[in-house]
Amino acid sequence: MSEKNEPSLWQGFKAFLMRGNVIDLAVAVVIGAAFTKIVNSVVDGVINPLVGALGTKSLDSYSSCLKGPCTGTGDTATGVRILWGSVLGATLTFVITAAVVYFLMVLPMAKYLARQEARRKAKESAEEIIEVSELEVLKEIRDALVAQRGSGHDRS
Repeated sequence: MSEKNEPSLWQGFKAFLMRGNVIDLAVAVVIGAAFTKIVNSVVDGVINPLVGALGTKSLDSYSSCLKGPCTGTGDTATGVRILWGSVLGATLTFVITAAVVYFLMVLPMAKYLARQEARRKAKESAEEIIEVSELEVLKEIRDALVAQRGSGHDRS
């Protein structure tokens, strides 16, 4: 038997989904998946042909034979082949993705946040200056009142 104060499974799940960071993470995953397709297209359509101009047409065909004879492909392949071309292609995809994410997302956001912080600090310092100047004016008024009382201007 459960207590009535304990939230139901559905209420707990709903509260979990309504947290901002869960929604942000879901959006990031969806955008990341779509962005990966773009980067893969760039690597397959631009980078691989450029590298292929120097040798074969696809990075995936670059390999080395560790234990020969290396003949055939797929299920009919013999020997032990190291497919370093596919590793190079995946590495290029990662580096391009990281560079685009950094230069188009991380760097502009960091600059934006730095500007926001500078504005906040400028506003705080302006408020401090106003508070200090108000304090100085109040001190001057106090000193003037004390001086008036001390010089016989008191009409009592």
